[in-house]
Amino acid sequence: MKPKSPINKPIASLSLDLDNLWSYLKDYGDPSWQVLPSYLDIVVPRFLNILQQLDLTITVFVVGQDAAVKKNQPVLQSIAAEGHEIGNHSFNHDLWLRLYSDEEVEQELALAQKYIQQATGQRPIGFRAPGYSLSPTVLRVLARHRYQYNASTFPTFLGPIARAYFMMTCKLSKEERTKRKALFGSFKDGLQSLKPYQWCIGAYKLIEIPVTTMPIFKVPIHFSYLMYLSRFSPALALLYFRIALWLCKLTGTQPSLLLHPTDFLTQEDVPELSFFPGMNIPTYKKLAVLRNGLKLLKSQFTILTVGQHAQFLTRQSILIPNKEPELTR
Repeated sequence: MKPKSPINKPIASLSLDLDNLWSYLKDYGDPSWQVLPSYLDIVVPRFLNILQQLDLTITVFVVGQDAAVKKNQPVLQSIAAEGHEIGNHSFNHDLWLRLYSDEEVEQELALAQKYIQQATGQRPIGFRAPGYSLSPTVLRVLARHRYQYNASTFPTFLGPIARAYFMMTCKLSKEERTKRKALFGSFKDGLQSLKPYQWCIGAYKLIEIPVTTMPIFKVPIHFSYLMYLSRFSPALALLYFRIALWLCKLTGTQPSLLLHPTDFLTQEDVPELSFFPGMNIPTYKKLAVLRNGLKLLKSQFTILTVGQHAQFLTRQSILIPNKEPELTR
């Protein structure tokens, strides 16, 4: 897949983790998730419409369980039909994927890949772990399946704070909390590189494209965080984003930014998620913040899919030195 227009500005990539309603309820310990409630019929047409208006092509990381449900397949196919890249976001969307054995990871990725390809017609070449739950085992399985890139690192110092807030608001048993004890990572993750690099897995090289945080300060700049700031002031949220993009240019960081379905939804659409930050913002205000942020990003960067970003880095040979897959969490 080639960019729609010549690359005449700095590079950025954009992706969306298509976490469904059931996965949010599962994460927070609501047993109603087991019947797989969905909002895909609401959110997919909405984000496709906005992306079309802005002439943006992005990567959408799809959960295999959603692709396996027949009623979801037409709406997932519509994403691929619009030219967007489809990535693998695991089958069960378990935030404790890092605890899986080699055999369990193999099954998780292969099953997701099978149903995603059946639903969308695309064989994923990229992976993002749910909750950034990455391990050497996951990397080895990705290499075995010849994935071209991974996008599962999130270099920020705020992971433990986000985890503490999550634990205060969820309804999980002690056992379920234990599974999530490394959710969002540790303070050490703030020391990870913001710039893409390669994992060296035997003779295989797997590109890692981190989800970008603000250079130097390593605080989140993905769109869900902008939505949270916009509760206080949309102008402040946009200024924050503008500063982050300026720092990306200053440090030579090619940003890879992240969207979530909740960036396009409010509690009017999904009352079950009224507890989630930013869901009480009126729809028109939320979508205005989103459009303004995407327009600002597009005005300063050439926006690629994550797969295109990985291919560009390979062609330009500008990846930082290889890293062994020894993760701290």
